[in-house]
Amino acid sequence: MIRIYNTLSREKEIFKAITPKKVNMYVCGPTVYNYIHIGNARSAIAFDVVRRYLEYRGYDVKYVSNFTDVDDKIINRAREEGVDEMTIANKYATAFDEDTLPLNIRPASVRSRATEVIPDIITFVQDLVTKGYAYESQGDVYFRAKKFHGYGILAHQDLAEMEANAAGRLNDEEMTRKEDPIDFAVWKASHSEEEISWQSPWGKGRPGWHIECSVMSQKYLANTLDIHGGGIDLAFPHHTNEMAQSEARTGQKFVNYWMHNGFVNVNNEKMSKSLGNFTTLHDMLANYDDPMTIRYFLATTQYRRPINYSSETLEQARGALDRIRTGYRNLLFRMNTAVVGSDSTIEDEIKQHVRDFEFAMDDDFNTPNALASVFELVTLANTYTDENEVKKATTELLLDSISTMMGIFGVDGLADKSELTTEQKSLLEARVVARQMHNFELSDQLRNQLRDLGISVEDTATGQRWKHERE
Repeated sequence: MIRIYNTLSREKEIFKAITPKKVNMYVCGPTVYNYIHIGNARSAIAFDVVRRYLEYRGYDVKYVSNFTDVDDKIINRAREEGVDEMTIANKYATAFDEDTLPLNIRPASVRSRATEVIPDIITFVQDLVTKGYAYESQGDVYFRAKKFHGYGILAHQDLAEMEANAAGRLNDEEMTRKEDPIDFAVWKASHSEEEISWQSPWGKGRPGWHIECSVMSQKYLANTLDIHGGGIDLAFPHHTNEMAQSEARTGQKFVNYWMHNGFVNVNNEKMSKSLGNFTTLHDMLANYDDPMTIRYFLATTQYRRPINYSSETLEQARGALDRIRTGYRNLLFRMNTAVVGSDSTIEDEIKQHVRDFEFAMDDDFNTPNALASVFELVTLANTYTDENEVKKATTELLLDSISTMMGIFGVDGLADKSELTTEQKSLLEARVVARQMHNFELSDQLRNQLRDLGISVEDTATGQRWKHERE
């Protein structure tokens, strides 16, 4: 029984899909005017983990996300670089795909761009106008926020306070165009022939930011979504406005479970360009040799909690992941000498750790507690493989359980570097025999030969451990 923290209710609620064993899930994607930053990557990874776990639990997940490819930031970037808006959008949409691939973020079932659904957006806006929820003013079209009952409830903000804040941000020209300061644009008039625009019933213009996600989610999923996700910074105004315009148009509940991931801080400070700590994923990948450590670092903090990124916390993540990799690879090595059969006592322990993992993930995707079960399995594997005889079926169950759990976190390749040559295997096996015979001089010689072949060996209280040395 999965429970999800719903931002709307501020409570954990039992998850019940609209259609049994099927999930409609929409997650807001980036505005493609620059390389995505680590906060964008954290959101993409957090909801990738949610998706993977739902699928593990037997759900068929249709996962839709977007690229905002028409926006003031894109227009300004295009002017700076002396190119058209689509050149900028295409460049950074491609960069998103290239940068998320090493992190094993699975592609969305549908990844739509705002510019691909312009006719649908115009129809949506026209419906809002017809219903009296939106009005045209000097070529712009605004949504009447106060007309929607409960506006602001998603972000738990006071309407009067929101109105005062909105009024403080508007200039005189904007005040004259709006009926109320809190109203928001669903269509923006074009004010330049050079600016990207489309013809509409209200003249040439382009979509407001919030409208595209409402249109895409309804076009590719349904009027009511099981799950809508994004960063906590999107709860207001973006998701608040999505909710208002969507429900105003359909008269139906827009989202059953609103999920929001926490921020990423850099060296214990909020990430911002003004502080000089703005970190793009593109730069991280260029300067760090292990993308799976980045994935592990971002995936294994509970999605609602903030993450503090620093070189130290990333190295701590590398050390933790190396423990899992080493245990897994040593387990693979012992498969070479495993005998037919199974060990029921060990298998009962494995199954209990799997149940503990599921219990943690069922509790609002509590990845830290789930990860504790992975380490329990690795400890069990280390102890088990140090016995004189290991059973093939039990060893396979251990390997499968660890790889399945880590696969839900999206951390693959536990064995990518564990393939041993015939020579390396022979030397490792010979060294085990040498130590059993107390021939420590030969044992040391074999250790040196293995080191020359890129394998480091450590003798522990529970037996021999090996791993590939980093290049």
